[in-house]
Amino acid sequence: MVALIAKKRDGGEHTRAEIEQLVMGYVRGDVPDYQMAAWLMAAYLNGLTDTETLALTEVMAASGEQVDLSAIDAPTLDKHSTGGVGDKTSLVLVPLLAAGGIAIAKMSGRGLGFTGGTVDKLESIPGYRTELTAQEMIAQVRRIGCCLAGQSASLAPADKLLYALRDATATVESIPLIAASIMSKKLAGGARHILLDVKVGAGAFMTTHERAQQLAQTLVRIGTGAGRRTHAVLTDMSQPLGYTVGNAIEVREAIETLRPDGHAHPRFRELILHLAGQAFAMCGVEPSHDAGRARANTLLQSGAALEKFRQMVEAQGGEPRVVDEPSLLPHAPLVAELPAPTTGYVAEVHPRAVAHACLVMGAGRQKKEDTIDHAVGVEVLKSVGDSVQAGEPLLRVHARTETQLQQAQAILETAVRIVPEPVAPVPVILEA
Repeated sequence: MVALIAKKRDGGEHTRAEIEQLVMGYVRGDVPDYQMAAWLMAAYLNGLTDTETLALTEVMAASGEQVDLSAIDAPTLDKHSTGGVGDKTSLVLVPLLAAGGIAIAKMSGRGLGFTGGTVDKLESIPGYRTELTAQEMIAQVRRIGCCLAGQSASLAPADKLLYALRDATATVESIPLIAASIMSKKLAGGARHILLDVKVGAGAFMTTHERAQQLAQTLVRIGTGAGRRTHAVLTDMSQPLGYTVGNAIEVREAIETLRPDGHAHPRFRELILHLAGQAFAMCGVEPSHDAGRARANTLLQSGAALEKFRQMVEAQGGEPRVVDEPSLLPHAPLVAELPAPTTGYVAEVHPRAVAHACLVMGAGRQKKEDTIDHAVGVEVLKSVGDSVQAGEPLLRVHARTETQLQQAQAILETAVRIVPEPVAPVPVILEA
């Protein structure tokens, strides 16, 4: 182990066998934390080659259970977002793709810090079961075409161990290590096609276009090297995505977006249609992105995507009536609006401020063991580029207590910046 640490410290390139020795030795407990931490820092400082990064990813993927989707008689796809404020994309995209003939067994995570987790949002639905075995997931996908559940603990256990150590040793921000972490779970998930939504901006982990581009390119190289058809899209996270940030209120927005007559946020709907178009084209369901996008639009307008969401909720033990009666979802007792202090144009809606307001009300976790309040959150009523009149509502806060409401309002007072001159809207798709 000392020789392997020294090799990477001095800028050398590991063989696949050496990476397997490192990772599996750590998983088995033969390699202690302090030696693995030293190797991670050496890798952080000197980087990993594409060959090393692919080997690391594949070894991590093989460290636990791997899902076999070969028996499913439909193109299989997995989608991953690098996360952001108000990102409820999977709640809409998964049933939409399933309604269009793509099989998707999507495993999602819980929220930690400023980004929300899809699993927490799903658990807003009364009775919805997020903990499924791999066998249950496959059976459900064969039956209805999709499932949306929590990350299996037996999937890529090396990633969980290495991530905890990276978090404690200031080595999280390495692009090869981030990419290996993401793709090890995607490879273990078994899908033949992988669609990646890499978020860019103040509400994302990748705050600059250059870093996001580097990550996207690394992710695609890993997927392609592992024999999976992989595509990455760079999307904007300089403001919250859609109208809502929270848990139950994001589920409500997802249902509204799936409704044929629903009031969908234009930027959120554009993201959904773009990703769906890409997925249908990748999987060969449609001949082109434009044809895939048209198919997605038809599935939304016909109600087929909403019906698939209902089937998924029911299959996982949830209350299917929430589709028609969103009032069955948890709702906060206190609701207050923040008015615009002046007339003008919205120049900024700061995503971290909105996320922080939600966090202090209990919508997110600051520690893994924290309990989530599914009812609280913030509605974002204006986007960058919108005109606004003095006194018009900018934000709507859903709080549990008066104290929480006041704390959230204090944080949100400076979240929206208004200027006198018109502002160009920010496109949601930055790089297709």
